[in-house]
Amino acid sequence: MQEPSLPVLVDLIEASEKPVVAAVNGMACGGAFYMLGEADVIIAAENATFFDPHVTYGMVASFETMHMLQRMPLGELLRMQLLGAHERMSAQRAYEIGLVSEVTADTDLLERARWIAETIAARPRNAVQATVRTAWMAQELSRSQALALGNAMLALGSDPDNVLEGQRFFATGERVEYRTR
Repeated sequence: MQEPSLPVLVDLIEASEKPVVAAVNGMACGGAFYMLGEADVIIAAENATFFDPHVTYGMVASFETMHMLQRMPLGELLRMQLLGAHERMSAQRAYEIGLVSEVTADTDLLERARWIAETIAARPRNAVQATVRTAWMAQELSRSQALALGNAMLALGSDPDNVLEGQRFFATGERVEYRTR
């Protein structure tokens, strides 16, 4: 079976109604930033590095810039893109600036990504989808505009049966088994 091309993968991610968990192992550069920009949760192996070689090779880093401005401080993004292939950001630095939410041992990366994805997938679908949409929408709006849409997003994602089940679960005193990172 042939691997899907980058445009096909991007189309699949954009069309997905499910959150996307990205696990970065090794080098993430150039077009990978476009894909990472579409991800909802990004984790990285300790050996992961990040860079954007577009400018080095005479190309404009356009869509990568737009996506990464949602995840990285401007100065860090400009440094990465303007230095291009001449400097790589470590997984630890990517964690420090908020590009990734976790750095883990290379051998644990897929298990951690799978745990995150399975935990999210086990939650009520409407609540998950509305939460993801709320976060991305709020990122693009002013605070007052985002707050004005808050009740609409609550209505979209709050299925009465799921809320009732959640309240029953809470009332039992039973608690979920959690991990600390």
